[in-house]
Amino acid sequence: MKITSAILGLVTIALVFAVSGSLYTVSEVEQAIVTQFGKPVGKPIVTAGLKMKVPFIQEVHPIDRRVLEWDGSPSDMPTKDKLYISVDLFARWRIVEPLQYFLRLRDERSAQSRLDDILGSETRNAVAKHELIEIIRTTKDRTPLRDTLLTDEERAQDIGALVPISKGRALVERQIFEAAAQKVGVFGIELLDIRFKRINYNESVRPKIYDRMISERRQIAERFLSEGNGEAARIRGNRVRDLNKIQSEAYRAVEEIRGVADATAANIYAKAYNTDLQTIEFYEFTRTLQAYKDIISGETTLVLSTDSDLFKFIRTMKAATLSETTPSSTPPNGVLGTKGQDQ
Repeated sequence: MKITSAILGLVTIALVFAVSGSLYTVSEVEQAIVTQFGKPVGKPIVTAGLKMKVPFIQEVHPIDRRVLEWDGSPSDMPTKDKLYISVDLFARWRIVEPLQYFLRLRDERSAQSRLDDILGSETRNAVAKHELIEIIRTTKDRTPLRDTLLTDEERAQDIGALVPISKGRALVERQIFEAAAQKVGVFGIELLDIRFKRINYNESVRPKIYDRMISERRQIAERFLSEGNGEAARIRGNRVRDLNKIQSEAYRAVEEIRGVADATAANIYAKAYNTDLQTIEFYEFTRTLQAYKDIISGETTLVLSTDSDLFKFIRTMKAATLSETTPSSTPPNGVLGTKGQDQ
């Protein structure tokens, strides 16, 4: 009895192990490959549920059927215009042919490594065929934002205009996607999408690029400053010219008014003093006295001819003064030299 019970127990345990080894489950997010002695047998299991296999000699290999992520590491590469940039990509992919995938790659780790090689190579080829502006800009039809304070002349100079491009980043990404999709298809993988995550200058050339950008901005600033200085000089020149014009016109008007006034005054004097001989002599006398006042000061020395009109009245006054004191003769050659009040 005891031996029979032991045998039944061993058989039961063996049946339990056999049943548990022959049953397996496939979830909704998985697909499976069954191998026998390392070789696939049958078709891939693509439906979820409870499945059976030969125990102990067959093995189940689950394969993810979800959309998977590939995130590449930043890689330095040159552009067509010989600028070294650091490119960081990411992509999305999934396994559509599990048997082909299993035979060539076996697991996801190998798939990620192969994607690194293929996507990195195609990205390097695409970047080398395009200039930096084509990789950075997203579209060739983008309109730049302009400052509303710009004048019409500044707008005509295309200040802030964008460099024209023929493709743009979206088409470059499309080229990489189309080239890589064909190569990864042989591994049973479907490439769903690929995008640039980050594009930056290489660390070794970044300071030079920044220096060049600063230099370009300074050149633009210097151009604005020179144009401003030129405009300021033109405005100052116009101001001086207009001021001189106004002053000359005002001076001419003053001289014209003064000339008309002098002519009118002379006419009035002529009418007033030209009535008879006595008024004429009185006018000549008053004008001579006015001339004395204008030309003679306390330190003035005069050398006059005897037939001079100015000397005529001085001689008369001198003769009257000398007749009251002591007689004297007229200086030789009719020359009179006096200083101060005696003049």
